[in-house]
Amino acid sequence: MNRYLAHISEDGTREQSVLDHLQGTARLAAQFASAFDAEQLGRLSGMAHDIGKYSDAFQRRLHGGAARVDHATAGAFECEKLGQRLAGYAVAGHHGGLPDFGGQTDPADAPTYAGRVKRAAQGSLPDYAAFAREVRLPAASLPASLRTQPLDLAFFIRMLYACLVDADFLDTEAFMKNRERETCSVSMDALVARLDAHCAGWFPPRTPLNEKRCAILRRCEAAGPAQQPDLFTLTVPTGGGKTIASLAFALRHARAHGMRRVIYVIPYTSIIEQNADVFRRILGEDCVLEHHANVLYDAQDESTPDTVRKAQAVENWDSPVVVTTAVQFFESLFACRPSKCRKLHNIANSVVIFDEAQMLPLPLLRPCVYAIAQLVRTYRVSAVLCTATQPALGPLFREFLPDMSARELCPDADFAAFRRATYRHAGRLSLDALAERLCAHPQALCIVNSRQAAKDLFDRLPPQSAYHLSTLMMPAHRQAVLETIRARLREGLPCRVVSTSLIEAGVDVDFPVVYREEAGLDSILQAGGRCNREGKRPAEEAIVTVFRSDTPAPKLFGKAIEAGRRVLNRYAAPDDPQAVACYFHELLDLNGAQAQDAKRILDKVRTLSFRAVAEDFRMIEENTRTVYIPTPDSEPLLAQLRAGERSRRLFRQLGRYGVSIYERHFQALCDAHDIELLDEGCAVLINPALYTMQTGLSLEADSGKAEFI
Repeated sequence: MNRYLAHISEDGTREQSVLDHLQGTARLAAQFASAFDAEQLGRLSGMAHDIGKYSDAFQRRLHGGAARVDHATAGAFECEKLGQRLAGYAVAGHHGGLPDFGGQTDPADAPTYAGRVKRAAQGSLPDYAAFAREVRLPAASLPASLRTQPLDLAFFIRMLYACLVDADFLDTEAFMKNRERETCSVSMDALVARLDAHCAGWFPPRTPLNEKRCAILRRCEAAGPAQQPDLFTLTVPTGGGKTIASLAFALRHARAHGMRRVIYVIPYTSIIEQNADVFRRILGEDCVLEHHANVLYDAQDESTPDTVRKAQAVENWDSPVVVTTAVQFFESLFACRPSKCRKLHNIANSVVIFDEAQMLPLPLLRPCVYAIAQLVRTYRVSAVLCTATQPALGPLFREFLPDMSARELCPDADFAAFRRATYRHAGRLSLDALAERLCAHPQALCIVNSRQAAKDLFDRLPPQSAYHLSTLMMPAHRQAVLETIRARLREGLPCRVVSTSLIEAGVDVDFPVVYREEAGLDSILQAGGRCNREGKRPAEEAIVTVFRSDTPAPKLFGKAIEAGRRVLNRYAAPDDPQAVACYFHELLDLNGAQAQDAKRILDKVRTLSFRAVAEDFRMIEENTRTVYIPTPDSEPLLAQLRAGERSRRLFRQLGRYGVSIYERHFQALCDAHDIELLDEGCAVLINPALYTMQTGLSLEADSGKAEFI
């Protein structure tokens, strides 16, 4: 064949040659990789990735042939011959995902990188020699800042891979659509100006507390241009305005150092939705990309220009401000598939704020710290660990980078000035005694460790003024209950609330009295943040009572509870930064080093076992299934689901009416014929007796036993 093609347009009227596609992809990959001084390797991987398409076998496939053709291994083999294994690895995985390396003894038919290179060396690939008439692969060298330790090289392969797969997607998309995609072009200067305009009315501050908040804000504003890119902490007491203060630092820091975007990594979707709304109001709808399971943009379903841009930006995070979950962020960093990884290069040269940093999961703590350390050291990321309860991660960071220590952005924050509650310990309380105490207060919040305990305690309270919150209630139901609770609190009406820890996750409520079952110190302090939140009462009159339950705590919480007990016995003020640091040291010591990488993720990273890492790195350990609850509002959506409609828009709308339960509970409801199974794992509750407007979904299937966790 005289002309080798990479793509043919869907209408068959336009063709893109392999050479044009290689050059376009190489240009973009080099541009992306320049963010971490790997421009040469980006260009090489782009020029090499599709040279396997210079085979007659692939050209027949492109023109309708049925036989599948491995075209990625050819480019990987050519890179390998040049001694460029890192580029070769990225090329090998650009369609099917990064392979495990395997070993030199792997047979030629093994799916590993070693096996595929061996297959190419034996001449088992379709003949692609025609590439040499058009393509000369460029020379490349490693970035000077890249260490050649296994952990560093594995991370670099993933980042280079992200550059290649995003460049490949974008060049192909531009050809197929015959146009390049639009992106948000608002500058950091403009974003800083918008934030300044929002904050202008706060000065001069009118109350002593606002004066303290404004001092924290000014400190962060000044630190933005003054500090060089690095690892930072921002330890600000609850109520200190850390959301806006961290944004002020991030935008000024990005502007001063030519950084491309600000990424907020947040543990809970409830906080994400709240913060994203704030950022959109301040910075503009078009500048903020919200990316998590509850917000899915679909360019086919919603064709407004803004929605199309956001649907595209979700793929690669090409937006000035990104707000996402810790699950999305870290699972992408340890993924192996193109769709999950293509955004990663856009983390480079960015400011990344880790909100509520103490929520990093203990079984994955060392891998998460390793990833943050890599981003800071090699990829020009400024990482900010932002929380009122700063975890003691210094020793872990130094494990990966001996000279790394975080710099505190606000070292003189006055925690005592923001103290709005007094903590007391009541010892052991039975559910009956606890209910009696709650009834003695017109307004009170009690947070317990299990859904079963929440239900049992709720059943002991007078129904006319009692409210229940747990994840067994669908989001629309929880939201309605929260609105009722807030209204009753504002109006001074009786309001006694029993909740699981979900109310600690940034939910804005203000109770005069809070009871908290023994938990980790961070959870106790989060609960304390719901007490006298607006500071309307003296701290001495706003009491947070910590109690020990009659029933054993879930095993999962055991060591956190023990560490919390030790610290509460040692410190009078549990929100003192020294007490918090002591708690996290105790917690890490009690669990031991092995618990910080429970699945030995880093051992797999060292051996380039990309598939195994992606399989094992799960921030939410046990998979859940969703049961949709029929209501007058959800019935039209469920009718669409039963009629066979499947779209992101529909599932996003249905999300407000779904309850997530563990597989064993799902199976019990299924066995009892309490749910209707549709295709793709969808399920609808058909036994209305199992959902009440007091406590939500009962897991007490007709044939089974209730099991709350």
